[in-house]
Amino acid sequence: MLRYARTVIGYHGCDESTVERLLRGEPFRPSTNAYDWLGSGVYFWEYGPDRALSFAEEQRRRGKLKRPAVVGAVLQLGRCFDLLDTRFTEDLADAHREFAAQARAQGLPLPVNRGRTPDRELRYLDCTVLNWYLLRMIARGTPYDSVRCAFLEGEPVYEGAGIYKKTHIQISICNPTCIVGTFIPTLEVTPPLLFEDAA
Repeated sequence: MLRYARTVIGYHGCDESTVERLLRGEPFRPSTNAYDWLGSGVYFWEYGPDRALSFAEEQRRRGKLKRPAVVGAVLQLGRCFDLLDTRFTEDLADAHREFAAQARAQGLPLPVNRGRTPDRELRYLDCTVLNWYLLRMIARGTPYDSVRCAFLEGEPVYEGAGIYKKTHIQISICNPTCIVGTFIPTLEVTPPLLFEDAA
């Protein structure tokens, strides 16, 4: 049986020195922040090289890296907890109910997603619930290799729009063998097409 049949291209925003290290074959380091959006794992923007570069530039402004860069990767999602499908969102809702009940029984407060913008970019609750659920699945002998989710983020692209400027699909790789290769992407700057140009 093929476990890793679904293949996508992901982009990882990081420092130039990290790109050099990864291209030499050194492993990616998983993120384990308490506020990560999809729990612990190695994060990629699915088919989003520009979004990955924007993230790296944000990290530079925060003083977390010096030279923003992007590395591309071929990802085989394997057994994916894919939150773009209702089966998995239902599982996550059930997991949250169980986790919340356990927390209440132990007299513990639930974490809260928070942040400076309406996006609530510090996803403490989501990270905790996902990590709790994924660890339970490992204990049951049915671990997930990856987690995938779409996020509406940022401002509407124009007034009244249902499309948002930073909308993206994010992937967290739990099983490092799902990262089957890396490459340097070509980031081209294309001038915008204006309506008068198309006439």
